[in-house]
Amino acid sequence: MAHTHRTHPLHRRAPLAAALLATAPCWAQTASLPETRLAPVVVTGQATPAASIGGWGDVPLSLTPLQANVIGTAQMRERGAQRLADLTGLDPSVSDAYNTEGYWDYLTVRGFVLDNRFNFRRDGLPISAETFIALDNKAQVEIMKGTSGMQAGTSAPGGLVNYVVKRPLATPLRSISIEAREAGSVTAAADLSQRFGAAEAFGLRLNAAAAHLDPKVHDAKGDRHLLALAGDWRVSGDTLLEAEVEISRRSQPSVPGFSLLGNSVPAPVDPRINLNNQSWSLPVVLEGQTASLRWQQRLSNDWQLVTHFATQRLRSDDRIAFPFGCTDPNPPPDGTYYADRYCPNGNFDLYDFRSENERRRTDALDVHVQGKLQLAGMAHQITLGLLRSQVRNRFQAQAYNFSGTGNVDGSVRDLPAAPDANDPNTNRDELSNELYLRDAVTLTPDLTAWAGLRATRLHRRSVRTDGSEASDYRKSFGTPFVALSYALAPRRIVYASWGQGIESEVAPSRDRYDNRGEALAPLKSRQVELGAKGNEANVVWSATLFEIRRPQSASIENIPGGCDTDETVGGCTLRFDGEARHRGLELSSDVDLGAWTVGASALWLQARREGASDAAQNGKRPPNVPAHTFKAQARYRVPGSPGTELSAALAHEGNRTLLPDDDGLRIPSWTRIDLGVQHRMQLADTRLTWRAGVDNLFDRRAWRESPFQFEHVYLFPLAPRTLRVSLQADL
Repeated sequence: MAHTHRTHPLHRRAPLAAALLATAPCWAQTASLPETRLAPVVVTGQATPAASIGGWGDVPLSLTPLQANVIGTAQMRERGAQRLADLTGLDPSVSDAYNTEGYWDYLTVRGFVLDNRFNFRRDGLPISAETFIALDNKAQVEIMKGTSGMQAGTSAPGGLVNYVVKRPLATPLRSISIEAREAGSVTAAADLSQRFGAAEAFGLRLNAAAAHLDPKVHDAKGDRHLLALAGDWRVSGDTLLEAEVEISRRSQPSVPGFSLLGNSVPAPVDPRINLNNQSWSLPVVLEGQTASLRWQQRLSNDWQLVTHFATQRLRSDDRIAFPFGCTDPNPPPDGTYYADRYCPNGNFDLYDFRSENERRRTDALDVHVQGKLQLAGMAHQITLGLLRSQVRNRFQAQAYNFSGTGNVDGSVRDLPAAPDANDPNTNRDELSNELYLRDAVTLTPDLTAWAGLRATRLHRRSVRTDGSEASDYRKSFGTPFVALSYALAPRRIVYASWGQGIESEVAPSRDRYDNRGEALAPLKSRQVELGAKGNEANVVWSATLFEIRRPQSASIENIPGGCDTDETVGGCTLRFDGEARHRGLELSSDVDLGAWTVGASALWLQARREGASDAAQNGKRPPNVPAHTFKAQARYRVPGSPGTELSAALAHEGNRTLLPDDDGLRIPSWTRIDLGVQHRMQLADTRLTWRAGVDNLFDRRAWRESPFQFEHVYLFPLAPRTLRVSLQADL
């Protein structure tokens, strides 16, 4: 959320968060035929599914010139995943960005933080991820890595996340499950699918879940529920109509981060401490209603038309006792105010933040045709479409008031509430029209050219809730993508690709800016990627080199102190100031060895600032970006015990910087090991699946991440060792 205070942290984007959602029917989108989406996909062994978010339809990932990870229902259940942040242990390019209990999820991909407003999709259509997104009714989660200008009008570089909704299956499904985990969380869920009518033309799938949330972290009890219904009608062999609706709600207090203590990195704390522990602390309430309608019409053997509409309405109450900065009662001679960290003695300033009745609505309509044709003796796979999306965010005035002084030991619990909502918020509107074309051209039996272009017309407006600081932004731009792939063998390719992404930025409408309210030129990020992929008899592997360059904007002082206060009119300018350059090597392999299935992946990343006007910034590594990560999973099918599998997962992330100027402060690298077991058995007509797991087996104490958000350093600890057990019954 846009906030006038320099001290608004985790919830600065809160006003950009929520909006109640209508359950009116909508139309959904995907490039693949319905049959390809019926069963959940598990990426193990030889399985290389399509990632619809990539834009190339049902072409397997092993044959496309991009990198993506497709995480299916089975993997999510094995890990006990209930939110996006639970999946970061599966891909070395994906890590936490500001993930905490009781709030929505953020991701970093290839060293860039994804924008929750623009980098998330649901069945291919844009949604807001400034809410809790349940996984109970999701068939798979697709994480595409790299610039995404071909797939999205505006988005941060790094990647896209796409949630694929569960649809009616070809065969009946009756599945119920219950899971319990420390300290006292319990989740019950049902997944039912049935076809009926003449020739089973109609299908329904119902997902329902309810949870009592009682994690190991103190003062964070809550609850959530979800109800989702998806249906389809096979009107004829050429026509398919699909509709779905989802209603969800979660209420839970959020958990703020720790920070530097003066100029020192503290030892990892007890991860059960919650600094949001005042008697007046209220839960964050996130409500969502989503609905979609999709019509797929086969025009011929080679062509089909897809029309897809979706609406999302979110509502949230964002509330927290929030620690931010510190006014030292015994300051040094220079009178230091710790604006971006806590005091050396562990004290912090505590604020009563409340932004209630936040509402966000997103509507999107996509119409496209796709098919195959022969031109100039070459085969083309073409997609031509139009996407129109509209966002409307409405908020109330918010409270962000000083309450008193707390301490990182969590002992201060009796500070006074300060709930007066006297701080304006920011309302936002956006209209985007995007025309896109993609073409995969078979130049020779082994050589394929891939090309895409998205032309976007964007109109954004914003105004403070008190009527001040209005801005109006209009821009048109194109984002191209080109690639060449060569098949070394039937299931082995090498490729080279180049693509652009676009972001937009407007100078704040504040007196201190001499270009206030003016739009900067579009921020064009560029990616070059070289890769090789193979899908051998029992091995799936890939190797990728990439470089992403993204322009950086910065507030530049025209006179000393000109960017610090509005009392200095025109003393500051927002302009481009160098760029971020991220170069990396990704390696991954999944091997099926009979009783064993082993997967390992690694990333080496060099992320640096270049070309800044302040030479001291150049060559610096950005905060919260490890230079190397390693993830591994192993599964062992126990001989002599059919249906029994043992599993282990290892996640290692290198050290991280804490400040943009990289003054040498670091949090150390850490390694976490998780174990699991599952056993399948048949009991009459019911198949039972027992699962048990322990996360953070050795109860490792470490700082998990160090995001620098809203001009403040945060430190989040690894979650403590946690046991979980579940039972799934398929009737």
